[in-house]
Amino acid sequence: MEHKETVLEMRGISKRFDTTWANTDVDFDLYKGEIVSLLGENGSGKTTLMNILAGLYYPDKGHIFVNGRAVVIDSPAGAYALGIGMVHQHFKLVDVFTAWENIILGEEGKYDVAKAKERIREICDRYGFVVDPDKKIYNMTVSEKQTVEIVKVIFRGADILILDEPTAVLTPQETERLFDVMRNMRQDGKSIIIITHKLNEVMAISDRVVILRGGRYIGQLETAKTNPQEMTDMMVGHSVVLDIERPEPVNTVKRLIVKDLNVTDADGVKKVSDVNFYMNSGEILGIAGISGSGQKELLEAIAGIQKTDSGSVLYVDDDGNEKELVGMHPRDIRELGVELSFVPEDRLGMGLVGNMDIAENMMLRTFGESHKWFTDRAKPKKIAGNVVESLEISTPGLNTPVRRLSGGNIQKVLVGREISSHPKVLLTAYAVRGLDINSSYKIYDLINDQKKKGVAVLFVGENLDVLMQISDKIMVLCDGRVSDIVDAKKITKNEIGLLMTSLEGAGHSEQ
Repeated sequence: MEHKETVLEMRGISKRFDTTWANTDVDFDLYKGEIVSLLGENGSGKTTLMNILAGLYYPDKGHIFVNGRAVVIDSPAGAYALGIGMVHQHFKLVDVFTAWENIILGEEGKYDVAKAKERIREICDRYGFVVDPDKKIYNMTVSEKQTVEIVKVIFRGADILILDEPTAVLTPQETERLFDVMRNMRQDGKSIIIITHKLNEVMAISDRVVILRGGRYIGQLETAKTNPQEMTDMMVGHSVVLDIERPEPVNTVKRLIVKDLNVTDADGVKKVSDVNFYMNSGEILGIAGISGSGQKELLEAIAGIQKTDSGSVLYVDDDGNEKELVGMHPRDIRELGVELSFVPEDRLGMGLVGNMDIAENMMLRTFGESHKWFTDRAKPKKIAGNVVESLEISTPGLNTPVRRLSGGNIQKVLVGREISSHPKVLLTAYAVRGLDINSSYKIYDLINDQKKKGVAVLFVGENLDVLMQISDKIMVLCDGRVSDIVDAKKITKNEIGLLMTSLEGAGHSEQ
């Protein structure tokens, strides 16, 4: 490595929550003018370690040195004072404020607005950011909001930046623009730590990789001298095959037909506009689109959770009989075999009950269909045991309250519960959101198992590489409309990215 001027040292960092050690004796170094990827499975302690650095947590043991000086970081303000800033995955912006108002928010003393805007423009020009200081946050795309967050951190004097899953909801083109900005910051002497699960991005942007496993430091690799397989093996502790299986569809028949579907949300905003497509049994139809393109509303409309303005959703049974789902109760739609598995950002708020154990959360799906669940715990307990075993859920036992599990393990419970219901149609969205590579591939295996059983799968994902590998066809949504439906084997990632931001079809339509 060319740059060896050390700007940050973390030595013997340990952090405990209740009886669980999230970090144990972790060492971490950062050099001036480099980009380091922090890798590890869910629950490996990555975010905890970075939250300690950002002043959100205080370590139980260990020492931190910034530019060779021992420091105590007891708050985000204290981190900023040392030139450390963190951009979180879920943005912390005030929607009704402009970009410049958010950037200076919390700064002490009176501010000269003209000088503040000029400083923002200087930062943008220096690193290649594109942001309108006077634009309201609620009018911004996800990429623009992220830009505001990063500019805010630099505005406050950060020379060490922590980016948590920065590309999770970006198009390939937006990701490349972000990487260009990061390279410019590195050239200017900034030091950047990026938390990501996307190994192709690690290879593209980082100089060095630091790997945690089970809350402990495992080792580091120079990116130019490693590969995704070696990184994965170090993260997991054993070899993981990175090829997603895509079996050829067999004996497919139309299982679900969506015609001219229109949906308006509670705020009166049109979210789904004249959508037409069909789903075959034994096939995976992927859905690509930037965040907020109507994915959530489309799936919920099919499942009967979201009211539709107009249009039709026809379910076709094994005998060829058609059943109109629009207007049906969600429970009746589920009984036909149409199962929605939507992984929300707030897994506990929308998907599971934190104070209930795993078996009790399995029962929730059938609540209202029978009162036997009050006395008959054998079946849900057996399902819970199968889910824990097949997805390798880390838990002290089936009676452990779900809220005591890590975020990734909570997600496995949620996804496993829906897949265990033996559906005819599986509507799954963000099934691997925030999961590590090992857990993700177990979910992909389960989804492919459903396909082999003849299930029609609608798969909404954030990672285009995965979407192209696992899907038979891909439907691209842009602003609630279908840009195109394409053959996943014949389309490129760049072409999908263009379709995600344009309603002009590329002529690949398969339906």
